[in-house]
Amino acid sequence: MPETPKAADHRANRFLAALNPDDFAHLEPHLEIVALHRGQVLYETGDTLRHAYLPHDTVISLVTLMEDGSSAEMAVGGREGLMGLVSAVITRRSLGRYLVQVTGTASRIDIDRMHEAIATRPKIRRLFLHYNEALMTQVLQSVACNAVHGAEARCCRWILSMHARLDGDALPLTHEFLAELLGVQRSTLSLIAHKLQVAGLIRQARGVITVTDRAALEGAACECYGRIRRTFAELLPKTYTRD
Repeated sequence: MPETPKAADHRANRFLAALNPDDFAHLEPHLEIVALHRGQVLYETGDTLRHAYLPHDTVISLVTLMEDGSSAEMAVGGREGLMGLVSAVITRRSLGRYLVQVTGTASRIDIDRMHEAIATRPKIRRLFLHYNEALMTQVLQSVACNAVHGAEARCCRWILSMHARLDGDALPLTHEFLAELLGVQRSTLSLIAHKLQVAGLIRQARGVITVTDRAALEGAACECYGRIRRTFAELLPKTYTRD
C-alpha cells in the first residue's frame, strides 16, 4: 500500500472544504488520512460499515456482485462527497463491494462520529442531505441508463464521470477493470475503446486512457451524464466540478 503523503490535507475533499470553520473544527479531530490503492476492497457485501471515506484524489465505486460472478457498478464517489455512509443508516451493513478505482488518499471517519455530527450540526446535516439527494439521483439515473442505453454511450459516461473527479486527462484505467464496472465482456469494451480512439476521443496506453476530446466524448455519451452533472452542480455547486 502506498505511503500517505505528508502534504495530504483533509480539505482536499470538497465536502470537507465546503464546511464552515466551526463545523470543520468539530470533525477534524476525528478524521484520519489513509492511503488507498487501486483494486483495494474496503468492504464486501454484508460487511459492517465502520468508517466513511471522503476521497481526495481517489475514486470509490459501490459494486454489486451476482451469483454467476458478474458485477456492475451501482454508485461512484470521489472528492465531491463521502462513501460508506448512505447505506449505513439502519443496518450498518454494506449493500455491495466498495472498490477503490484509483490509487490516492482519503480522509476517514468513524461512522458513529459522522452520524453524531449530522444529528447535531445543522449545516453539516444540510450539506449531507444535499449530497445524499445528488447521489440517489446518480444511482437511479444509472439504473435507467443500464436498462436502455448501449454499452458505448455508457462507457463514455463513465469515462467522463472519472474525468470530472480527477486532475489531468490521463485516467488510470484498464479494459478489464472498466468492463467489470460496466458489466460487459472485456472484448466488448476493447472494441468500444478502439472505436473511440479511432474517432479521436481518447488515446490508449497500457493501463491508461487519456481523454483527448472531452466535448466530443460528451456528445457520444448518453443524456444521463449531463443530467447527473446538472443535479450535482445544482445541489453541490462548491464540490462537483472540474471547471
